[in-house]
Amino acid sequence: MRPLGLAAAASSVLLASIVDASILTPPVLPLFVRTPYYSTWLPNARDEPWHKWPMFWTGAEIGFGVLASLPDTNEVFPLLGRPHDSLRDDSSKYSVSYPTYKGAKYDASTTNLTYSIAPSEDIKSSSGIDITLSFLSPVTPTSTLRQSIPAAYLTVYVEGDIDVNIYIDVNGQWVSGKRESVIEWTFNEQEAAGPVQALKTWSVKRETEHVFSETNDQPEWGRLHFTAPVDVRHESGTSALLRRRFARTGTLQNEIDKSPRGIMEEEPVFAFAKEFKLKSGEDGKASASSKTAESVLFTFTFIQDPVTQYASSRGLTYMRPLWESWFADADKLIQFHYGDFSVASKLAGNYSEQLRIDAYKSGSSNYVDIVALSARQIMGATSFSGTPDNPLLFLKEISSNGNSQTVDVIFPAWPFFLYTNPRWGAYLLEPLLEHQLSGQYPNKYSMHDLGAHFPNLTGHADGRDEYMPVEECGDMLIMGLSLVNSMTYDTDEEAQSIWSTVGDKSDFTALNEKAFALSNLSTVDGIAYIDDTWGGGAKGIKQAKKWLDGSYNLWKQWTGYLVEDTLYPHNQLCTDDFAGWLPLQTNLALKGIVGIKAFSEIADLLDRTGDADHYKDISEYYISTWQKEGISRDGGHAKLAYDWYGSWTTLYSLYADALLCFHPSITNATSESEDYALAGDHDHQKPLKPGKGSNGRTPITSDFIPSHVYKIQSDWYAAVMQKYGLPLDSRHLLTKSDWEFEAAAVASKAVRSDILDKVARWLNETVTDRPFTDLYVTEGDGGFPGPWFFARPVVGGHFAFLSLERACGGKVGEAMGFLDEE
Repeated sequence: MRPLGLAAAASSVLLASIVDASILTPPVLPLFVRTPYYSTWLPNARDEPWHKWPMFWTGAEIGFGVLASLPDTNEVFPLLGRPHDSLRDDSSKYSVSYPTYKGAKYDASTTNLTYSIAPSEDIKSSSGIDITLSFLSPVTPTSTLRQSIPAAYLTVYVEGDIDVNIYIDVNGQWVSGKRESVIEWTFNEQEAAGPVQALKTWSVKRETEHVFSETNDQPEWGRLHFTAPVDVRHESGTSALLRRRFARTGTLQNEIDKSPRGIMEEEPVFAFAKEFKLKSGEDGKASASSKTAESVLFTFTFIQDPVTQYASSRGLTYMRPLWESWFADADKLIQFHYGDFSVASKLAGNYSEQLRIDAYKSGSSNYVDIVALSARQIMGATSFSGTPDNPLLFLKEISSNGNSQTVDVIFPAWPFFLYTNPRWGAYLLEPLLEHQLSGQYPNKYSMHDLGAHFPNLTGHADGRDEYMPVEECGDMLIMGLSLVNSMTYDTDEEAQSIWSTVGDKSDFTALNEKAFALSNLSTVDGIAYIDDTWGGGAKGIKQAKKWLDGSYNLWKQWTGYLVEDTLYPHNQLCTDDFAGWLPLQTNLALKGIVGIKAFSEIADLLDRTGDADHYKDISEYYISTWQKEGISRDGGHAKLAYDWYGSWTTLYSLYADALLCFHPSITNATSESEDYALAGDHDHQKPLKPGKGSNGRTPITSDFIPSHVYKIQSDWYAAVMQKYGLPLDSRHLLTKSDWEFEAAAVASKAVRSDILDKVARWLNETVTDRPFTDLYVTEGDGGFPGPWFFARPVVGGHFAFLSLERACGGKVGEAMGFLDEE
């Protein structure tokens, strides 16, 4: 990984680095995506951006328009949205023209829309003008403080030799899903503070906010802050009047309409206009040999306080945003965020570039684009809360049903968090652990979610949440051990996430009440507010033990449930609940068995030897029996269910076996050699049990799931592949992209490549018209199969290759070569 200070040293460099970054053409692209309620997308990404308004993730329109005007020719050009609908076709003061749209490019944090405007006949000496709208929602794995800020950047870059004016407006649809909602607004100017220039900000909210309330998933509480440098012009008023005034004059009047009203009642908009003087030469005439480049920065901040209500151990609690621990009020936050643009760009550029390098090495250019498209979508389902002493990350199950903190939604997203920042994964699990440890959930298996609909994490005191007992227990145990593994590494090169190794390495575990406190931020490469390192060496083992000590009985309780029910799971749902109830599910049983094995490792770390041996023995007996029950009679593939002969399934639970280092013949993470060395050639002197390794655990010396299971599944996937990818199972032609990638991660290179190519083809051709869906049909037009799943964080499963290749000290990737043997 490059040092933080060397990444994209200026915004212009960042812009240039993205120009050739992407090749796939998805139907929808992220613009501003930060939280479940701050989620703005480009809906027609294969077409010109002025054909439709930007949209919320549901598909609902969001008022967000951009115009450009050329004062030399009185032409007005739409760039984003449909603000030109307000302009007159017969005006003598201006004419509506259209730029040449040069397309969109994107990486993990940025989407750039680029246009060119050719010179008119009146200014033949000009070479025209290029305009780029650059939308930055920075993913900053080394700085949780910055990631917690619900704000994003829009930079307008212009380059040319003729003058141009830029106009941007927003309306009240950002703060309510009801067109009739009455909104109010204020305008504020902030003086310059240190290196941060003077700013002006529009603030818009509902006149009467309904806290924790939604309309069609859009929020009914919260305030939008739209910020610009003080030298731009501003105005609020009826949309058509402001847009026509800009078309006529190229500017705004610095006036404020002070009349609260409905969102679409003489539609009030809040606008800024920026004038760019790009002409060169003493006479002000254009010179084709001399172009000028300039830019202007805007920020958009959507603040909700509180962010959720949560049934914590203290009782039902209104949860404040995490950023409030560092910033006294919204003005201070906005000022910091605006002035932090160059740093946020560096950190985001660092992550995007490293992701590009890793994804290309792991897969292909197609894989680079797939994970880049997924990153903002994952974080856009979350909201940071709590305090530095006890940070929490709340998650909404977007589009499928709106549940809060859904375990089997966090689980498929988990590879992203392991690769990017395992610390954030810990913050996701903590609300579930705290709630259940407090005795508010009555069942002995893990809960499915923390609340029927986000942002109300009120729990299920009656125990009647969606019934997936084996699924949720297995998911929690697998995530728990993988989190422990992410902390217990020796050298930086062996870390699960390379960003875990940045920051202060001091060990404050004993001083903090919580194992994962965020109270030791530091300055690295001149950049302030960098997280301390995540685990590593003795510090990591102490962190892991502190975390597990307080919740050990809960992990053991869930394991006990799996011992009772996972080998022959009764009729129940799994995470693929749209497929319905089914007993004896082969993949589900495997997940639970791996979960039991995971708990034996947790017990071993905590020196609970009796539990470690007991559950290890059970898991080994179960996996032996599972092979007899779950594999087809000809030994060619896994069945969908034990008693469903002729069926088959994508065995994505196999991924956890490799991820958790249960397969030493491929992970080669530890060996017995050091323990046996003192015995020389005398086999009878070998220790009865190897000593503990540097990760605090007894080395795993034999494969849990035999290699031939990996091999037969890989071969089977190649045989049943369809036009757009690998179907989920033999019941239908639909697929889940998260599970496709987990299956591909433990398959041959040929199968991995095939799945990548087919998913890439689907992205380019699908008729779906919402943010990246994880559920689609693998034939026909690649559309939605019935349930409409989109914008969900489960696309974190697309990072399965990357998280696996960093697991087990980074030794998995090369060792999977046995799958390529004939």
